[in-house]
Amino acid sequence: MRKLKVGIDVGGTFTHAVAVEVTQRELVGKACVPTTHKAKAGVAQGVIDSLQVLLKENQIAADEILLIAHSTTQATNALLEGDVAPVGVIAMGTGLEGWRAKSETRFDQLELAPGKLLPVSHCFLDTGKALTADRIREALKTLKSQGAEVIVASEVFGVDHPENELQVVEIAEEMGLLATAASQISKLYGLKVRTRTAVINASMMPKMLETANLTEQAIREAGITTPVMVMRSDGGIMSIDQMRQRPILTMLSGPAAGVAAALMYARVSDGIFIEVGGTSSDITVIRNGKPQVKSAQIGGHRLYVQTLDVRTLGIAGGSIPRVKGKEVVDVGPRSAHIADLAYPSFVNESQSDFSQATISQIQPRDGDPKDYLKLSLGEQGYTITPTEASHYLDLGGDSGHGAANRAALKSAIEHTAKQMGISGEAFATALLTRAAEKIKPTIKQLLREYKLDSDLISFVGGGGGAPAIVPFSAKYLCFKYRMVEHGEVISAIGAALGLIRDSVERNLLNPSNEDLIQLRHEAYEAVLAMGAAPDSIDVSVEVDTRNKKVIAVATGASELKSEGQSQQALSESDLKQSAADALKSSPEQIELLGQTEQLFAYGLHTTHRILMGLIKRDQLNIRVLDSQGVVKLQLNNALYEATEVNQIKKQLPKLIEHLTSYGDAGGLIPDVYVLLGRRILDLSGLVEVSQMVALLEQDLQQQRGEQPAVLLAMSKGI
Repeated sequence: MRKLKVGIDVGGTFTHAVAVEVTQRELVGKACVPTTHKAKAGVAQGVIDSLQVLLKENQIAADEILLIAHSTTQATNALLEGDVAPVGVIAMGTGLEGWRAKSETRFDQLELAPGKLLPVSHCFLDTGKALTADRIREALKTLKSQGAEVIVASEVFGVDHPENELQVVEIAEEMGLLATAASQISKLYGLKVRTRTAVINASMMPKMLETANLTEQAIREAGITTPVMVMRSDGGIMSIDQMRQRPILTMLSGPAAGVAAALMYARVSDGIFIEVGGTSSDITVIRNGKPQVKSAQIGGHRLYVQTLDVRTLGIAGGSIPRVKGKEVVDVGPRSAHIADLAYPSFVNESQSDFSQATISQIQPRDGDPKDYLKLSLGEQGYTITPTEASHYLDLGGDSGHGAANRAALKSAIEHTAKQMGISGEAFATALLTRAAEKIKPTIKQLLREYKLDSDLISFVGGGGGAPAIVPFSAKYLCFKYRMVEHGEVISAIGAALGLIRDSVERNLLNPSNEDLIQLRHEAYEAVLAMGAAPDSIDVSVEVDTRNKKVIAVATGASELKSEGQSQQALSESDLKQSAADALKSSPEQIELLGQTEQLFAYGLHTTHRILMGLIKRDQLNIRVLDSQGVVKLQLNNALYEATEVNQIKKQLPKLIEHLTSYGDAGGLIPDVYVLLGRRILDLSGLVEVSQMVALLEQDLQQQRGEQPAVLLAMSKGI
């Protein structure tokens, strides 16, 4: 029997569903239906419709499905459109703390998007007096009379002592009100930000609860009893029960699904992932197998929510060019479907001649420039987009949505170029150059912000419009690139293959080793409770000394065999060739530094001259590959130690000492990774050797003493 995961991506226009066979990561079926914004059940109807089409057309039995996961734009759309419920805040405290609670939890109105305001009512309870059920009920009645539909309970130090907040939630639910405690949404200090985050989360709860209930009910009625998961904004998935409590975590769920596919399906370890649609492109950095995350903002207000650092640009496969004389002066941000214009690439084959088309300039929307390109042929309007330009220059290939009518796009481009007095090639090149120039500043900014080594980075294209943007932009900006297979359903694939994820954050000034172990345990238990297989769970811990907090992030697969154990392992020579390709060298120049059961560390020794060539510096560059030849980790100017489990604690301090740099602020220890079995233990977020040893203890207890291990270290900032 097949083992399938089903992923569903709810987009603005279409809802895609896919089934992926997990051991081979093979796409076994896909379906597409219009997104059902206007249906009684809302977008949940589209989820069910796409699932039913997928099962029927691909003859999938309910008992073959291990898991269903879907991404959604509903949380983001609710905020942008103001489709939220009024919130009432019960603030608590006494004395000076009470004064803080009164001022820092009162918002009146929160701006969600330009012109979209969330009404927030407020009530204060002095905890210097007994916090009785009657006092709480009276406060709840007051907020309800003011229009509040959802309640947030927030106390100054509710993170440390949540009892009062939880009591308010319990009584509110007894009264038939939805409610949440601020300490349930975030464990970080900062009363104002924590309460604001809880308020926005609460405002989405009624709509998201309705959707979650309808979705789960319909899936169960279809005879499917497997877990139902939802894509998080940080690239993982969570149970639908968790979504009911924290819908705010699904913001940017759509782009996150695409990134999850880049990691799990395309198996990108280091790259800039560019997911291209018709109107916009989402750009995300992946480094050492991890997407970069940041704190979310709504209406310019910071929240205690981690989202992927996604840069969205108004340039994509359907962007319309602006022309003046012989020049293409810009491309986008308006797209063909916004202006109700068709693509020559996708017209019927019987209509391939655009030599009689009338060329004009239009203003798609009020306030837009008036020089967007339009071709008129009969009653239908057309335009030329990066899709046509890329295929005209033979850059598009067969990925994405392809180009069904090459004769039509060629005719349209050459007719337009002739009217401009230039060649078709010059016109197509100018259009794509403008598109690449719009991406260039963001790429430069990401390289600078994340201190990326451009030698390790390539572009990875996904989304239906990727062939229109990625190949030319990569060449123009001097980057390697590759396209993800089945790019048009990449987000649905990402939802199917996403790892169960949760994170725990605490404000700790000087965290002890026991604090780190406790946080690690909490994160582990969180994903275990959502169905992750115990042996698949990895937990990374980061000590953020600047913001005085510790973050533990746990990820795990819903079943252990999803890691592709049945895939064919490469031969020793093929592995070495893959490593040589990654190191831009020949197999004869690299060496196997060490290996575990499923991981192989290869190295290349190089010599560089610095200080105008006066000094030679030797450098070891390392690539870690799995048994299928996929690069899992890239380190430049690194050190290693091939050892055994029972020698790790002895060898680790020596390796770290070699690469520790010293300054006025003390020693800065290197990034450290440990290869153990199939896992890469990431210790790069820790700042002391004792912290690394303490957390390693947890993993080493379950290993045989003679089991092989490899220690890797790289100086900070390399």
